[in-house]
Amino acid sequence: MNDTSLAPNSGPAGGSRSQVMTGNAIRVACEALIEAMRKPGGGLYDHAGMKAAGRNPRQEGKWTASATNCDEKGQGSPFCCYMYGIFLAEVAVETGTGKTQVEKLTCVTDIGKVNSRLVTDGQIYGGLVQGVGLALSEDYEDLKKHGTIAGAGIPDIKMIPDGMEIIYVETPRKDGPFGASGIGEMPLTAPHAAIINGIYNACGARIRHLPACPDKVLKAMPK
Repeated sequence: MNDTSLAPNSGPAGGSRSQVMTGNAIRVACEALIEAMRKPGGGLYDHAGMKAAGRNPRQEGKWTASATNCDEKGQGSPFCCYMYGIFLAEVAVETGTGKTQVEKLTCVTDIGKVNSRLVTDGQIYGGLVQGVGLALSEDYEDLKKHGTIAGAGIPDIKMIPDGMEIIYVETPRKDGPFGASGIGEMPLTAPHAAIINGIYNACGARIRHLPACPDKVLKAMPK
């Protein structure tokens, strides 16, 4: 597990930079370590052998992104690795009350090569769940009423569909570690928009101010 008392500072985790920046730095450090372990005549030193040969068993890795600032027209390459996602929401709306239930969420995503399926699955499922709350229940405008997490409308398990599907389209990124790109932000870019569009397709109610509470949906339905 990560240990901040042993690992160097790799910077903040914002901007979906961790896998690209820290991942590449780890790759560079591992490549340096393997080179330091190589014996002149072939094979690899173990830890004791490295010490005896005067080789450093602790190597550090640094990596700088191949990005450039945008010009005065906003053109340039400010990021080296992008991520892409498409969202499909299937919803059911009770036309008598306006209550919406998300029945299935699908995310088709291109985040480069998937280095860790467990981690990326978790990121995307988490983003989809956040999207349900953002679309249907989360409201922070009335601090008196919404002063607790539950009161603010964080979605409960009954609001989350059992059907959540992730479809990976793997397109290797030349600058990503082993072809990977970032993943953290893509899952919450538009699941809420897909849910809102689903409500419109289901009952004709176009919601333009979130969350889509039942009373808002009911009021927005065609008479």
